[in-house]
This record gives sequence, C-alpha cells and structure tokens, in this order.
Amino acid sequence: LALNPWDVVLCISGTIISCENAIVVVVIFYTPAFRAPMFLLIGSLATADLLAGLGLILHFAFVYFIPSEPVSLLTVGLLVTSFTASVSSLLTITIDRYLSLYNALTYYSERTVTRTYIMLILTWGASICYGLLPIMGWNCLKEPSACSIIKPLMKNHLIILSVSFFMVFAVMLQLYVQICKIVCRHAHQIAIQRHFLASSHYVTTRKGIATLAVILGTFASCWLPFAVYCLLGDYSYPALYTYVTLLPATYNSMINPVIYAFRNQEIQKVLWTVCCGCFSSTMPFRSRSPSDV
Repeated sequence: LALNPWDVVLCISGTIISCENAIVVVVIFYTPAFRAPMFLLIGSLATADLLAGLGLILHFAFVYFIPSEPVSLLTVGLLVTSFTASVSSLLTITIDRYLSLYNALTYYSERTVTRTYIMLILTWGASICYGLLPIMGWNCLKEPSACSIIKPLMKNHLIILSVSFFMVFAVMLQLYVQICKIVCRHAHQIAIQRHFLASSHYVTTRKGIATLAVILGTFASCWLPFAVYCLLGDYSYPALYTYVTLLPATYNSMINPVIYAFRNQEIQKVLWTVCCGCFSSTMPFRSRSPSDV
C-alpha cells in the first residue's frame, strides 16, 4: 500500500496528542489531591483524548503493516469511542462550570460528587456503545454503497454521530451564554460592593467573556467542518475532503490539555515539582471552582 502523506500527518498528530494527554492523566491519577469533581472531569477528557491519539497511531500501523478487516473495525471503533467521549467530556465540563456558578453555595457537597460520577458513567457508556456498533455488525464491509466518508462506517452511523455533535454544541453554546450572564452579573456586583471604577468592571467582564469565547470558538472551529461534511459527503467524494476536515478535529484533542489542564494552577504546581525532582503527591492545594479552570 502506497504511503499517504495525510496518514503520516494524522499519525504524527496522534503521537503529540498521546504525549500531551498522558502527562495530564498521570498527574491526575498519581495525585490524591486531584480527586475533586472538576479534576475527575478533566481526567476523563484527557483519557478520551489519549485514547484518540493512540487510536490514530494504531490505525496507521495496522493499515500499512497489518492490513486486516477485523483489525480495522477495532481501530475505527476505538476512534469513534474516544472522540465521542472527548466531545461528551467537554459537555460535562461545561455543565459542571455552569452549576458551580449557578449553585455556588451548594456546589461543594456530596451531591456534586454523585452527579459527577453519573455524568462520567453516561459519557463513557454512550461512547462505548457508539464505538461498538461497527464491531457488532453495523458496518459497510459487505455493502460498499452504504459507506460514509470514513470506511467502514455506514452513512447512517456517521449521521447519528454528527447530529449528536450538533446537539452537544447547541447545549454548550446555551450554557456558555448563561455563564457569560452570570459572570457579568457577579463582576458588576463585586464592582459595586468594592467601589471599583466602571473601567475595572469592564476589563474583568471582557476578560471572562474572551476566555469563554476562545474555549467555544476553538471547539467549533475544530469540529464543525468535519461534522458538516459528515452530513453532506458520501463514499464517492474524494478522500482529500475527509482528510482536510478530519485533521482540524484531531487538533481539538491536541489543544484540550492546554485549555483545560495546563492552565490550571494546581496542575502547574505538580508539573513544576515533577520537573524539579521533588514530587510530593500530598502537597496542599488551594480550593478552586471549575469556573477558574
């Protein structure tokens, strides 16, 4: 099989994604202080992106070195599961951020922990079900005309995934609009209580809204092209279109650790202590709300 440069680029992306998210997973797993709901959700996102990176590497290896239909089903199933879990984890983080602001007084309670585990179970349960569909027989290996832009996924399967993505994106958009309103209201109240100048209130509000806009804008710019093309394209379209839209989607898994993990001050402290060779898993941390992450 002739080596496709696009597959090489995807494999390189998968390697970078795996390395980045492996660091996050190891730091959260081996630090007992990171057992708060927000860190569990970040860990879920990092795990999903780590599996996505490994899936890209395995897909490249099996296509060019061990070509096999059953193996291709397994790797495609892994990619579907991991990318679905990644998008779903972003939704759970958004929900957690919103609830931490909307129910600030009751957020640090046992109910929040229970809700977090329920969201994680639903996220991974649905993602695994989506990923098992090709393996359980819902594929186009015996019916090429039913293939989608990604063989061996069926067109109907990819349509369901795309519609699910648009639903997740719509919910995230609505939640971030509500978060912006709460942030603006809180900033205004703090400015009045502390007698801040209007310009200070404006700068604080603008910074918060800009951060949310970057988060949502990054997610949309990475995934929307691929989701739209999944609805419009079919197996007869040139493979180039698939690669051009799929590659930015993989970049989302590359950017997620930067946005959700490496910007967190507690994770930064652990990384610095590891780099200095003085790692202590019991080091104290200042409690922060998910809206700070």
